[in-house]
Amino acid sequence: MTLESSAGAPAAASARGASLRVPPLAGGGLPLLGHGWKLARDPLGLLCGLRDHGDVVRLRLGPKTVYAVTTPELTGALALSTDYQIGGALWESLEGLLGKQGVATTNGPLHRRQRRAIQPAFRKEAIPAYGPIMEEEAYALVERWRADPLIDVTAESFRVAVRVVARCLMRGSYMDERSDRICAALATLFSSMYQRMVLPLGPLYRLPIPANREFDRALADLHLLVDEIIAARRASGQKSDDLLAALLEAKDENGAPIGEQEIHDQVVAIVTAGSETVGSMVMSLLQVLTDHPEQTDRIRAEVKTVVGDRPVAFDDVRKLTHTVNVIVESMRVRPAVWILTRRAVTDAELGGYRIPAGADVVYSPYAIQHDPRSYDRPTEFDPDRWLPERAKDVPKYAMSPFGVGNRKCPGDHFSMAELTLVTAVVASAFRFEQAPGSDDRPRIGITLRPRKLRLRAVPGE
Repeated sequence: MTLESSAGAPAAASARGASLRVPPLAGGGLPLLGHGWKLARDPLGLLCGLRDHGDVVRLRLGPKTVYAVTTPELTGALALSTDYQIGGALWESLEGLLGKQGVATTNGPLHRRQRRAIQPAFRKEAIPAYGPIMEEEAYALVERWRADPLIDVTAESFRVAVRVVARCLMRGSYMDERSDRICAALATLFSSMYQRMVLPLGPLYRLPIPANREFDRALADLHLLVDEIIAARRASGQKSDDLLAALLEAKDENGAPIGEQEIHDQVVAIVTAGSETVGSMVMSLLQVLTDHPEQTDRIRAEVKTVVGDRPVAFDDVRKLTHTVNVIVESMRVRPAVWILTRRAVTDAELGGYRIPAGADVVYSPYAIQHDPRSYDRPTEFDPDRWLPERAKDVPKYAMSPFGVGNRKCPGDHFSMAELTLVTAVVASAFRFEQAPGSDDRPRIGITLRPRKLRLRAVPGE
């Protein structure tokens, strides 16, 4: 709610503005760096402790003040309010990757038009057409792991995520040879972008030191790959009813074809979301199956009940209710998207606090989802908390893994179908054990995932 819109006259608005509180400043900041150092070193610990200081608190990132929202109710209000839009350090750090004309980073009428263009590919009734591709890629994992049971989970998770999004939404063999390069580029970019977000050192990131050169090479390669994908589709003359075709045929508000840069940025956004976030969740799910073998047993038993002795198929996904609950609980405990930002477009109010125009607002799904005020025994992995009779006790907006409002991920049904099928297939085939060299501690970048997970796939009973 804006200050101007909350009263019938300027004087009333001014009086209301005067009654708003300034959010308290979180403790623990350092000279010059403020809270940026701790946000870089222990972000989960910092964010999980902020609610003890208030529903909205101030953080200092270098010379900049950032407002952190800590309660489910206010994160929902923030996401649904027109007083805030996509913006802030997170999105600024992503613009070099995602560009300024893709659905992930645009606002207003352009964002609405772009969502309309891509939504048909993700509508619920369109998802079954992708089923055969998802099945092929899930069973390809099983065959590779039978041949070589020592699994580099990062490489395998990104590979299946990239191939599914490429084959379903940008159909063509031109993605096969490029998937490894996409995975390598994104791993470098997302690792570095988080540091650039919390420590905004500006010109220092342009110095020709090895880390900066590696970042620049990865960024250039990713954009080159996207140009190659678009050119290959055009050269093929292929007529597909897929997302890439929709972008190549999309029109702007005046009925003219959309520009090349917008097509490029949209493809980057699609490939990025379909690989980094889904790939991160596949990694976390494999870690869950390793740490909680009893859940592997329950998934295997559910699959057996649903499908008998035949292979799991896409049409079985909607019946695998416990498997879905394991995925939802994994998203709660290890959310791929663990931090989000918005920017106030006008002087605004949030929870009785004043948020000035232009201010960046941050909130953490991870912190919300580990808060004992929202969840009983939040550190315990308990898929049964999502049974209908228990899920009703979870506060509204305390679990929104795909977002809410007009920024909700358009690929939510697509991603859940993919994750459910992959989880059911691999849990039916294997048990998992930690392998030498594995490091399952959280790797905190733009997304959250295991640092260097290496597993051994043991054939199931």
